[in-house]
Amino acid sequence: MREFQREKRNDGYLLANSYHFMDRGGYSARQEQICHQMITRICGYPRPELRGSRQVRVTVSLLCLTTFFLTGCASMGPPTIARDRFDYVTSVSDSWKRQMLLNLLKTRYSDAPVFMDISSVINSYSLEGDIDLGGEVAPVGRGDTFANVGVAGRYADKPTISYLPLAGDKFARSLMTPLPITGVLLLIQSGLPADVVLRVCVNTINGIENSYGGMWGWAGNPKFRELMTALREIQAGGVSGMRFRPAKDTQAIVMSFGPGTDEAITAPVRKIHELLGLDASAREYNVVFGSFPENDREIALLTRSVMQVLADFASYIDVPEADLTEGRVYSPQHTPEQMLLFPPMLHVHNGPSAPDDAYVAVRYRNSWFWIDDRDQHSKAMFNSVLLLFSLTETAQSQLAPLVTIPTR
Repeated sequence: MREFQREKRNDGYLLANSYHFMDRGGYSARQEQICHQMITRICGYPRPELRGSRQVRVTVSLLCLTTFFLTGCASMGPPTIARDRFDYVTSVSDSWKRQMLLNLLKTRYSDAPVFMDISSVINSYSLEGDIDLGGEVAPVGRGDTFANVGVAGRYADKPTISYLPLAGDKFARSLMTPLPITGVLLLIQSGLPADVVLRVCVNTINGIENSYGGMWGWAGNPKFRELMTALREIQAGGVSGMRFRPAKDTQAIVMSFGPGTDEAITAPVRKIHELLGLDASAREYNVVFGSFPENDREIALLTRSVMQVLADFASYIDVPEADLTEGRVYSPQHTPEQMLLFPPMLHVHNGPSAPDDAYVAVRYRNSWFWIDDRDQHSKAMFNSVLLLFSLTETAQSQLAPLVTIPTR
């Protein structure tokens, strides 16, 4: 609160600018002591009659204001963590989903997919404040007593975001390299449905072909559908497992099918032995990478690359009929029998505009494409594609650029 007063005394007029800065709790004794010490250093108390006068109280108020302003400027870092971390996580997650949907569309239209990683996010804050105090203290009749206060501040928020395009060796590792068998089996072991993991990540198991979309796809073997169903059943029964066995210069992956007395469990185990041509008397089977096994105690998995996964998913995207008629996009050849055995893995809608509550939406070629937020199956399958990128990072990751942020 500021109050301007003109006071009259017996020996003349005194023009005084009285600045009263009031605090609900008042000043503590320690704060008042500090303010008086500052007055002593600045003014020196040239005359004893000024002690306790209005001029001194004005100076005390101004100096206490300065003290409160400076002590209120605590560290900016801790309060920004909760805000910035969640805001950046939300933004990065949304942009990652939109980038993936855009690249699925590019693959569908035979365009080149481009991935841009965010290698680092660094935020720099600065808060600067200046307070100018000026005034003059004079006895009555020898001049004017006045005080001036000036306050200035500046706030700056300067984020530094580094982008790293996926190219060269990193592009080849991430998109063209087949998914590691260890990662595929660990997905099943972690609880993801076995039929979903095999449908997305595997081309063949012991020579039995999975369905594949894309411009040069194939229908798939009905036995692969039976195999996926049997593996899902024994997974639900808890009789399948895997472990690592030390081998020369590496670790061998061993898969086992535990014994069971329930016909609901033993039936699918027998089905797996029959489809894969395995030795039913064996308890463990070596899992290797390849199209065909060497013996009846081996399971050969030929996994897909992320690029193959993108092509397969993209073949199920709904595109405008005009683009199909004009030949701007290929038309996948999915027979009714194939669609029954291997139904679409996700449903992407298209139209002139996207709904506000879409799970993910992107504009491409003058049309909007989106996944419905109520379509749980499509959302889960879409997220599985995002997860597959982490399985391809088998080599040493590329170092992010060094960014130096000055301290203010």
